[in-house]
Amino acid sequence: MPLVQTRGAASAQGFGEFAQAAAPVNWIDDVFSTWLYTGNGTARTITNGIDLAGKGGLVWIKSRTSATYPDHWLWDTSRIISGTPYYLNSNLTSAQGSGGTDNITFQNNGFLYSSSPAGNESSRNYVSWTFREQAKFFDIVTYTGNGANRTIAHNLGSVPGMIIVKRTDSADNWRVFHRSLGATQFINLDSTAAAGTSNAVWNDTNPTSTVFSVGTGTSTNASGGTYVAYLFAHDAGGFGANGADNVISCGSFTSSLSSGGTINLGYEPQYIMIRNATSAANWIVVDSMRGIPTVDAATARLFPNSSSAEDQDGRFNINATGFSYLPSTFADGNTIIYMAIRRPMKPPTSGTQVFAVSGYTTTPNFTSGFPVDWAMRRDVVTAGALPAWWTRLTPGYLVSSSTDAETPIPAQFDIMNGFTINGGSNSYGWMFKRASGFFDVVCYTGTGSNTTQAHNLGVVPELMIIKMRSGADNWVVYAAPVWTGSSGFDLLFLNTDAGKGVNNNHLNGTQPTSTVFSLGTRTPVNASGSTYVAYLFATLAGISKVGSYTGTAAAQTINCGFTAGARFVLIKRTDSTGDWYVWDTARGIISGNDPYLLLNSTAAEVTNTDYIDPASSGFEISSTAPAAINASGGSYIFLAIA
Repeated sequence: MPLVQTRGAASAQGFGEFAQAAAPVNWIDDVFSTWLYTGNGTARTITNGIDLAGKGGLVWIKSRTSATYPDHWLWDTSRIISGTPYYLNSNLTSAQGSGGTDNITFQNNGFLYSSSPAGNESSRNYVSWTFREQAKFFDIVTYTGNGANRTIAHNLGSVPGMIIVKRTDSADNWRVFHRSLGATQFINLDSTAAAGTSNAVWNDTNPTSTVFSVGTGTSTNASGGTYVAYLFAHDAGGFGANGADNVISCGSFTSSLSSGGTINLGYEPQYIMIRNATSAANWIVVDSMRGIPTVDAATARLFPNSSSAEDQDGRFNINATGFSYLPSTFADGNTIIYMAIRRPMKPPTSGTQVFAVSGYTTTPNFTSGFPVDWAMRRDVVTAGALPAWWTRLTPGYLVSSSTDAETPIPAQFDIMNGFTINGGSNSYGWMFKRASGFFDVVCYTGTGSNTTQAHNLGVVPELMIIKMRSGADNWVVYAAPVWTGSSGFDLLFLNTDAGKGVNNNHLNGTQPTSTVFSLGTRTPVNASGSTYVAYLFATLAGISKVGSYTGTAAAQTINCGFTAGARFVLIKRTDSTGDWYVWDTARGIISGNDPYLLLNSTAAEVTNTDYIDPASSGFEISSTAPAAINASGGSYIFLAIA
């Protein structure tokens, strides 16, 4: 009998009188990673948090810039022979090769790559995509062909949405099964050829949740040939806190040349592999780390069938529930297949995973320790310097002290530990990462009609800041602690010091939910055809606190539920005038004077006042604080981050 090798499924739990262990919570963050790095020509470790040594998986590496070895390099844990890992190149038909025992080492939190220039040439930029084996996400199967129609067992735990098979002992095409094409068709990963028809590839038999079929063709089942199959799930659930969230989708759509289109996944993607199956075309891979914008900017593309360097082409946009393609991207009426993976969704366990403050340095100019989704930059010394806001999803910056439209000067976010934008020695960067229960960024286009907008915060937003990007208008702020009802005047403007007094009709008189926020017809939030960005915050125990307090004109401690104090504090008076004050521990939250900045002003930081003090549970309002922060009987909102 031919040898069929699969990675074994975990054994069942059950110990007689002992209770069965609770099922683990699966997060896409633990099974998929896009990691960017610059080659250094020496052995290096990529710590992406993916357990390859214990769970198994695939590492796919590609140079983003021109390189001596420009091919796509695929290494997986199922093809280690006598201790030596073997690679394949998705853009070539070649048999697998070995670069030696030191090319890649699979670890429990990533992988170690050697000095080999194939994926680590000095000064070249690289991307690595890591897929960990996990039921309802991804599986690897190796097998030996027998030349006859047959089935191959797998452990994906669901019906595969896409299967990629490559013969490893000899040159042959990479064959791809996609559920939208069916088992009578195949498409090659290594070429631009349109989908073909043959019963010799998949035996005209669709896969099941336990097996997939191969025919008699040499590309999938030559007698004595050796093969590797990569299996990807489709809308199988199994992830998130309730175990029901989809994290990978393999679908298709019929293209429109003139109007483009929008694909609803039910979630925001971080990775998309896409291909025109009807016509000759490249495979395309885009991801949010290298840059998939929401609108108005180029998308960074790589091509699995080509050794070409990365290019920039503004053809794809992402949104809170899927992605879209622009007119003229595909010929009219073609079948377009894709595989999409959900953006990170794991709640943080510490504030340092999602928030950081850094002074200006070299490259990256501001360092965070995590990939940044939103950043504020400000020269704190120079009066007139702009409090500028950038996001990964948009191609320019906004100024929180101004009503101005977005300025089309982008920051560089394709960095794993910060962001880069020109600054100076007096500049600081405040950096935030999107994470479930903590913070989300949503970009949308206005409709001019009452509507709702999806978000991925995962909980009800308690603080929302909305700004028109395409035109000049006020920054609208919703804060749950001051909302009094649908017909109230409970909203604020971030760019002014005014107290609450903005009509709730901006939000259609409706508070947000855990999945959507509402928009009325007011121009600052929902003019037809205008583009917007919304920043959403919530209270996450031990990480962040959106709250309110009543002033006492005396020292008082604001309990945020923290254990080591707040590293960031934003305060605004809501019943009367008062600026938007910001403090942070990088510049000083101490028992003495604490420098503060104002989000609604270009004034230089004030360094000679002592308005707040540290407290382990959050922060303390001092007795010397002015009415804008602690008037007796005054009403205030705050955002604090541990």
